[in-house]
Amino acid sequence: MEKTNGNIIPEGFLWGGAVTSFQTEGAWNEGGKGPSIVDARPVKEGQSDWTTAVDFYHRYKEDIALFKEMGFNAYRTSISWSRIFPDGEGEANEEGLKFYDDLFDEMLANGIQPVITLYHFDLPLALQKKYNGFASREVVDLFGRYARTVFKRYGEKVKYWLTFNEQNLVLTNPDFWGVDIKGVENEEALRYQVTHHAFVAHAKAVKSLHELVPGGQMAGMVTYMTTYPNTCKPEDAIANLKAKELLADFYFDVFAHGEYPTYVTSNLKKKGIMPVFEEGDAELLKENTVDYLSISYYQSQTVSAEKTDEKRLISGVTPNPNLETNEWGWAIDPIGLRVCLKDMYARYRLPIFITENGIGVREELNENNTVEDDYRIEYLSEHIKQVKLAMEEGVDVFGYLTWGSTDIISSGGQFEKRYGFVYVNRGEIDLRDLKRYKKQSFDWFKQVIESNGADLENKTSVTVK
Repeated sequence: MEKTNGNIIPEGFLWGGAVTSFQTEGAWNEGGKGPSIVDARPVKEGQSDWTTAVDFYHRYKEDIALFKEMGFNAYRTSISWSRIFPDGEGEANEEGLKFYDDLFDEMLANGIQPVITLYHFDLPLALQKKYNGFASREVVDLFGRYARTVFKRYGEKVKYWLTFNEQNLVLTNPDFWGVDIKGVENEEALRYQVTHHAFVAHAKAVKSLHELVPGGQMAGMVTYMTTYPNTCKPEDAIANLKAKELLADFYFDVFAHGEYPTYVTSNLKKKGIMPVFEEGDAELLKENTVDYLSISYYQSQTVSAEKTDEKRLISGVTPNPNLETNEWGWAIDPIGLRVCLKDMYARYRLPIFITENGIGVREELNENNTVEDDYRIEYLSEHIKQVKLAMEEGVDVFGYLTWGSTDIISSGGQFEKRYGFVYVNRGEIDLRDLKRYKKQSFDWFKQVIESNGADLENKTSVTVK
């Protein structure tokens, strides 16, 4: 990729948006799809379920046309494992495979590269009930089979892949991997065993991609929360370092170097809870490192030594009083993204793909059938500015995707937490007509992409009916 017109962002940079299958598709029991753990998740009173979502399953051509109009050349979504293997094992579902064939073909026909996540917290429900999810090596092997199936099917259509969404959440949220830890005698040991199984499953997928898809690129992905020492006390500095190790570094170290870092193994050996490595695991991890690193980035926090608790895996994390937050308490910190990028590139020297960044806000259509989301334009503009500064300082970033191209249901089940450039007309429970309306940020992001990130000024105006 070459820079043009003095712009630090090179031609061929990937611009677009990111979503998941379960937060967009709906059609939860159509096309031969089996239930996932998301479909079985309890729905809080007054919030949404995922049965219809934004009906992307039936409306993807309409949405892709909007993405093309904005200028997207990349779009990240996930494949629903239970759409391909309804019970997680057994025979593949041809109707499910064909849906993604049609989807990827439509994207490619509109100049949009699919960026595909294999697993985004939606394990086939049958695998949770039968095996307790990724607590079992059987599920590791079944994931490997699923990965090989989709690589063979879509290898000529998809170049950029991610194994697990935000894999660093496995230690703190094993339920996202279909694992019930309640009643376990040594909970911490099981958490690390599940974390190991996720690493092995990841490495199996990297190996298969490189064998089956010449030129295929696989990432390890984390949700990166930049942290700072709460004060200039040395105690806070070391507490911050230790928190960061388990929040992000552990995963990147395995993705990039193919082995567990000593700051993890020394602690696990001391406690007598090193995960069980089956024969060949260490070699599998070492021989199948990633092609690039991927992150979601939304916020930063601080770490206070005074608030650390040895009984907790990661502790001492506390809000930064110097930053404003959104309604959900997430600190708005564009500079934190630059800190993250610089640290990652200095440590790993691997290309970086920002595959999620954005802000969720409650929004309603105005009298002109749009949303004047200046706050979103400002949020994204300031973050892109920091990406460009990091790139000027030598960091290799090759793409930037915002979270939620259209409004989607949040992973927690809230529809009114809106992220998109396109307003979808539905409420938490009332589906209304699901009609799409462009927000002001739609035209702004179109302008950003047309200028390849050179023009970040807000020149949008109210759209007339």
